[in-house]
Amino acid sequence: MNEKSQVRDVYDAVADPTRRKLLRMLADVEELPLHELTVHFQMGRTAVSKHLAILKDADLVIARKVGRETRYRLNSTPLKEIQDWVSFYEGFWKERIAKLHLILEEKK
Repeated sequence: MNEKSQVRDVYDAVADPTRRKLLRMLADVEELPLHELTVHFQMGRTAVSKHLAILKDADLVIARKVGRETRYRLNSTPLKEIQDWVSFYEGFWKERIAKLHLILEEKK
């Protein structure tokens, strides 16, 4: 399978701060064209487009052509995988903190 047809890992896609900012911006709106997204970054249109392509490969962004422009919208479904992973560790730490609290209470 070549790199272009390979689905990108969701964790890899959200690892970059620029891509996380793009996702956050798209979460607040129905959809945005590339030129409206680009103005929020200190990089060119091509660089922002490359970040969007990575998000699209991870199925986090859906692109739609409208005339000559491409509009992007968030597809939050793949983020559930990250939420599930983080929630496991949230439970892990809550359990540890509860045990620590019990130990500290016993010491009083």
